[in-house]
Amino acid sequence: MSKQNVQTPAPQASAEKLKEDLRQLTQSLEELVAATAGETSSEIRELRERARARLEETRARLAERGSELYQQASETLRSTAQQTEGYVRDHPWTSIGLGAAVGMLIGLLIGRR
Repeated sequence: MSKQNVQTPAPQASAEKLKEDLRQLTQSLEELVAATAGETSSEIRELRERARARLEETRARLAERGSELYQQASETLRSTAQQTEGYVRDHPWTSIGLGAAVGMLIGLLIGRR
């Protein structure tokens, strides 16, 4: 049995796709609410109000989750920067060597163009 090379989308691409899907859903719900604004049927009115309430709840949850993700990313970045700084302080010559090697590699790649 052979393994298939299945590529998963990058997290950034998945997040952008999800944001676009949510934007479209939001727009559709807002259009539905606006289109039924003149309807006086109690059932339509109740459905419209529930849709509006759910839309607001979803927006609030997404905003809260976005803030949480930002905080997590910020803390991870800060921790990584501190660890990197500690490594450079503990191993200055190794850090200089790595920096020079990366610089040479980038120079070679740019020089090929």
